[in-house]
Amino acid sequence: MFLNASSGISLLILLFLILVLFRLFRIMREYERAVVFTLGRYTGTKGPGLIIIIPFLQQMVRVDMRVVTLDIPPQDVISRDNVSVQVNAVVYFRVVDPAKAIIQVEQFLEASSQLAQTTLRAVLGKHELDEMLTEREKLNLDVQSILDAQTDGWGIKVTNVEIKHIDLNETMVRAMARQAEAERERRAKVIHAEGERQAAQALADAASILAREPSAMQLRYLETLTQVAGDKSSTLVFPIPIDLLAGFMGKSIPPQSTTDQ
Repeated sequence: MFLNASSGISLLILLFLILVLFRLFRIMREYERAVVFTLGRYTGTKGPGLIIIIPFLQQMVRVDMRVVTLDIPPQDVISRDNVSVQVNAVVYFRVVDPAKAIIQVEQFLEASSQLAQTTLRAVLGKHELDEMLTEREKLNLDVQSILDAQTDGWGIKVTNVEIKHIDLNETMVRAMARQAEAERERRAKVIHAEGERQAAQALADAASILAREPSAMQLRYLETLTQVAGDKSSTLVFPIPIDLLAGFMGKSIPPQSTTDQ
């Protein structure tokens, strides 16, 4: 019976040693780091690869160093020109200092999400609706710079921010459609007026040239006669100015004189 008790104790000791050895060695992947605490105090960051954690004396927190994609749910934003919109975005960030991410903030993922939501509302609320729709790249950079500065103390680097959607209510969509239609009509009228102005200018230039060059006027007259003569569907009576005939005869026709009777 004594032997049975001794063998049972030996088995327990063996199981205890196996458990200690199992908990002594840990394997960290290439993208993981272990934040180690010894009796509650931070004593270093280990990994990647095989590391040693002393059981019952040390504890570790595993931290993922890869880029995290954080989806920001739709936020109600009132623009500077008092237009209510819903905006959602996506934030890309990664942990650059595992110790700060664990020690300086509780649940850094949740804290980053809440900070991104409030920052998005604050930044977009300073801009008008037209700026939100046309200057997204600038707004993305503004939100990124603010988030990056505020999360630096948490050991987090914000690499990119992208605004995905800006949703407007139905009334605003119809108003913007009417505005766009009015803008297109204005541009069409401006283009038509510019075309009329250029055509009038071209006609004025042509008239000035023809007035200075009688031979050019004669050639233009003959060209017009040729075009009219080619159309045999109708008969036209085309008057010929006396001045034009004088040009063909090489001399001017003197005016008729009146004699007293």
